[in-house]
Amino acid sequence: MGKMRKNLEEIAKEDGRYSPQALKFVYEGLGYTARNVAYKPRHVSGQALCEGLRKLAIQKWGRLALLVLNTWGVKTTRDFGEMVWLLIEHQLMSAQPTDSIDDFSDVYDFKTAFKDQFKF
Repeated sequence: MGKMRKNLEEIAKEDGRYSPQALKFVYEGLGYTARNVAYKPRHVSGQALCEGLRKLAIQKWGRLALLVLNTWGVKTTRDFGEMVWLLIEHQLMSAQPTDSIDDFSDVYDFKTAFKDQFKF
């Protein structure tokens, strides 16, 4: 038997920055983004993934989205990138040579992105 890939729980524990739920959310968000946001489903850009994660978070948690993400240690779009790179490192996601973690820097401001959705 070959060495088993580490699961999200183990990866999160080892890394220590984000909760396992946060990694699971990013992993799930990749599929969601490929289906709903990306123009080229086979490759999702950092910006598109951030947008997909924003939509998915609001769909799942509504006005609590910001609180949920903050609780998991996720405060900026750069954090999404850090988690993506962690998953790439453990072969749970793949990157194109043109991808950069900087694609995730300042894509949007969390407070703005998650608050202004709710004007009734």
